[in-house]
Amino acid sequence: VALKRMLNFNVPPVKNSTGEPVWKVLIYDRFGQDIISPLLSVKELRDMGITLHLLLHSDRDAIPDVPAVYFVMPTEENIDRMCQDLRNQLYESYYLNFISAISRSKLEDIANAAIGANAVTQVAKVFDQYLNFITLEDDMFVLCNQNKELVSYRAINRPDITDTEMETIMDTIVDSLFCFFVTLGAIPIIRCSRGTAAEMVAVKLDKKLRENLRDARNSLFTGDTLGAGQFSFQRPLLVLVDRNIDLATPLHHTWTYQALVHDVLDFHLNRVNLEESTGMESSPAGARPKKKNKKSYDLTASDKFWQKHKGSPFPEVAESVQQELESYRAQEDEVKRLKSIMGIEGEDEGAISMLSDNTAKLTSAVSSLPELLEKKRLIDLHTNVATAVLEHIKSRKLDVYFEYEEKIMSKSTLDKSLLDMISDPDAGTPEDKMRLFLIYYISSAQAPSEVDLEQYKKALMDAGCNLAPLSYIKQWKAFTKMASAPTSYGNSTPKPLGLFSRVMNTGSQFVMEGVKNFVLKQQNLPVTRILDSLMEMKSNPDTDDYRYFDPKMLRGSDSSVPRNKNPFQEAIVFVVGGGNYIEYQNLIDYIKGKQGKHVLYGCSELFNATQFIKQVDDFG
Repeated sequence: VALKRMLNFNVPPVKNSTGEPVWKVLIYDRFGQDIISPLLSVKELRDMGITLHLLLHSDRDAIPDVPAVYFVMPTEENIDRMCQDLRNQLYESYYLNFISAISRSKLEDIANAAIGANAVTQVAKVFDQYLNFITLEDDMFVLCNQNKELVSYRAINRPDITDTEMETIMDTIVDSLFCFFVTLGAIPIIRCSRGTAAEMVAVKLDKKLRENLRDARNSLFTGDTLGAGQFSFQRPLLVLVDRNIDLATPLHHTWTYQALVHDVLDFHLNRVNLEESTGMESSPAGARPKKKNKKSYDLTASDKFWQKHKGSPFPEVAESVQQELESYRAQEDEVKRLKSIMGIEGEDEGAISMLSDNTAKLTSAVSSLPELLEKKRLIDLHTNVATAVLEHIKSRKLDVYFEYEEKIMSKSTLDKSLLDMISDPDAGTPEDKMRLFLIYYISSAQAPSEVDLEQYKKALMDAGCNLAPLSYIKQWKAFTKMASAPTSYGNSTPKPLGLFSRVMNTGSQFVMEGVKNFVLKQQNLPVTRILDSLMEMKSNPDTDDYRYFDPKMLRGSDSSVPRNKNPFQEAIVFVVGGGNYIEYQNLIDYIKGKQGKHVLYGCSELFNATQFIKQVDDFG
């Protein structure tokens, strides 16, 4: 909503105006691009009058009779370039929007350039947009994508970090969270664990919100904000969690669609990049191997299939794709049949309209063509994505890993020794084995004895694993106070369902032979359990000493005693140090069972297990 308002020259777009939009150009930097691209497609931009969207630092030609909307971070080099645009008189008028608040001195730089270029009247509006965060779903956001290594798990947890570096990281995170709440138009009540990076974020955010509220003339939280209507009159709860309370989940193999796509494919800012395998035809001997085609697909809010199934267990997804395909084929045949009845094999609309008899039938068929084609596009898309995921599941036996890890995390009896899993040459990549072992190490109440550990290490080495991450996890386990009592992950394991019905038919797109089918029981992960205690005001030894901040109170207090005793309706969970789709999905499944309650999930960065292991590896 905020973006659409900005693109409409900072006035709310009128719903049913029939007139043409005002044509304009959009100039953004990489930060702006990352914020806009998951939310607005090129078509939507065009509908809002944006004919051209260009990067600020690209070579741009002058278009003197068109207004330009800028959406950039207020950095030194961006400001220099904008001043240059003014001097070169590139556009008719300039609407300058800063992603994060611009400082007084930089504003003066722009003013001086405008005076120098005699362009003061052309600078139409200057706005701080407070949009320095990336929204990936209606209920999920991440802080940044550019320079994300600055706020990464590794950056926050580096043993040699200086205080000033830590301050900078915290300020960056707080700036984005502040933007998030300005956009929501709500002042949260903040809870956080003590002695963690999350606590530093809470202290700074509380202070920043407090200062903004105190300056009544310039407060960003008065009345006509965009988000005023978004939340009920009750204030939301913000739970700040530190990644270190649970390092098993980021390493866990998963079984739901979206989390699997993120785990095994290249999925980033809602776009998945696939290498298309060029089929199995053998090329003549000595011929060059065919180059793989790269394809990318956007998995967005408008994709109904994705919205419905992104949280479903994978076999269910395969089955649904198959059903969609069958229903599509039936409709496709119907269109062909109608055309042939009427002797119109081609696509000649003129001929169609002359025949009255079958017209009604055919009109409905023809008018549903665009809809059919869109349906076909989505089916093809998900057939390709799901097939790519399935290849990984089968070649790496991910179903076996998933089931085994669930058993470890829920302390169930294991039917096969961990050593056997590690040394099985057919199951999984070296990284899969390392993930499994780290989860076992993190979840075990007693660390394995030196003798056992040596044996495991040898097996891991033989399997080709890189042992560097283990040394960090070892230290981490020794340090965290959670290590005294490892988090239990509930105690239900997935139950196998027998083989798939539909998908096992030979006619199916998906050859699922040998892949297990699980029924997933909802069991709350640590982050979800923390949210549950704080949102429902339950007493829980894990959260009883969480600090409580209310930026609206005149004096801050260092208490853990909530003033508000009622359960919350709305909550935001934010993980400092990085999050993942497994946790997001777990929260969504949890809140489904709570009538009328909403939860949003945010994190400083989004990583999958491979990326997480790489960060932990760098500590070595």
